[in-house]
Amino acid sequence: MNYRMIAYIVGQIVRVEGVLMLPALICGLMYGENERALQAFVIPILLSILLGTLLAIRKPTNTAIYAKEGFVTVGLSWILLSLLGTLPFVMGGYISSFTDAFFETVSGFTTTGASILTDIESLDKGILFWRSFTHWIGGMGVLVFVMAILPQADTRSVKLMHVMRAEVPGPKVGKLVSKISRSARITYGIYIVMTAIMVIFLLCGGMSLFDSLVSAFSTAGTGGFSVKNTSIAAYDSAYIDWVIGIFMMLFGINFNLYYLIILGHFGQALRSEEMHWYLAIVAGSTALIAFDVRSLFSGAGEAIRYAFFHVSSIITTTGYTTCDYNSWPALSKVIVVLLMFCGGCVGSTAGGIKVGRIILLIKAGLREIKYMLHPRAVVTVKTDGKPAEEEMIRSATSFMIVYIMLFTVSLFFIEILDECDLVTGFTAVSACLNNVGLGLEGVGPSGSFSNFTDASTWILSFNMLAGRLEIFPLLMLFAPSTWRNR
Repeated sequence: MNYRMIAYIVGQIVRVEGVLMLPALICGLMYGENERALQAFVIPILLSILLGTLLAIRKPTNTAIYAKEGFVTVGLSWILLSLLGTLPFVMGGYISSFTDAFFETVSGFTTTGASILTDIESLDKGILFWRSFTHWIGGMGVLVFVMAILPQADTRSVKLMHVMRAEVPGPKVGKLVSKISRSARITYGIYIVMTAIMVIFLLCGGMSLFDSLVSAFSTAGTGGFSVKNTSIAAYDSAYIDWVIGIFMMLFGINFNLYYLIILGHFGQALRSEEMHWYLAIVAGSTALIAFDVRSLFSGAGEAIRYAFFHVSSIITTTGYTTCDYNSWPALSKVIVVLLMFCGGCVGSTAGGIKVGRIILLIKAGLREIKYMLHPRAVVTVKTDGKPAEEEMIRSATSFMIVYIMLFTVSLFFIEILDECDLVTGFTAVSACLNNVGLGLEGVGPSGSFSNFTDASTWILSFNMLAGRLEIFPLLMLFAPSTWRNR
């Protein structure tokens, strides 16, 4: 285990977090929240920069990073980011309980959007900016951002792939171009441009600049934190609903496809099997829900609008709402729960199991059925017309096994500790492990996570981190073999 290299990379990441707190401090000062903003952000900024500098003060001579170091670096980085990101909430006096503040911060960085806050509109602008900005930071991955700005990244491309593989969701991670740093810059460039375009669209719809920025941050990171108590419903605008709904869907698509479109490879991008499945699921779910809830709205157009918004919000694991879908018929609520597990595309900012992984698992299952019927047959699992690597199939299967185990254990302890109704407990674990942020009943659009005990809150915080990092990087921190040098 190369501890010095792990500390060096973690130090750079922590230092970057300190710098990323500056916009929130500036926002607070601009809105005249001088004393509160200074109290909330100055010490966390200085502490992050100081700690990061101490950890990364000297570059190690041995820069080797293997798979184990990559997973450990990512796991430790996200835990440390969350702990330091908690400080503005606590030091500013916005959340008195450290457990609740940690939950809120983890929910931000993991782009979950679950909240223990019940009166969001009473918070200062500076902390609201930081709260939504954590979504934007965590959406694409802060480690990917650091790789984009590391001057030495090109010389360690192969080694840094282990770090990128551990943070970027999906059964397989690849580079857009030959160099890691350039791949990260391209990805973040697309991310920034799409966010800026969305801000412009929201401004055209009458949103204030502040609301447009924080809404775009939350949408781009598919997080769902809003500055309004009733989420997007507070704006009561069909235009804003459609803009946010469409952009949520766009941010749920693999960013590699956008790069192909920029290069002019439209045919290759449009042939993506995962994108076809993803759009088909969105269209089919929207049609089913719109038909099912048609009697609750004034017309077909309004039913489609609300159905599409919530389908886009849930499948991308954003968690924005424009109405309380707890009052919808049973069929619509079942579809909502299924979409929570589905998630967006591989290589997007969305959470969940991922459409690409689901396709792979379905095809692998069908292959096993064919083997049973025809033991001598040679059946190949294909994705996008190409044979899928057996390693990808094994990885997807292993992920699902561990995912189900973690989900079951978490639900078991939540029910014991809180004795909540099964629907609330089940969807609370689903919302956190899939990074959706919303469930049904007690954790639905009109509820919150504030009623859970501290023990359950820590379990749900762990689930959010595990869901964002796709379980293994976090679990590896608890394996004794991880820390052995051999």
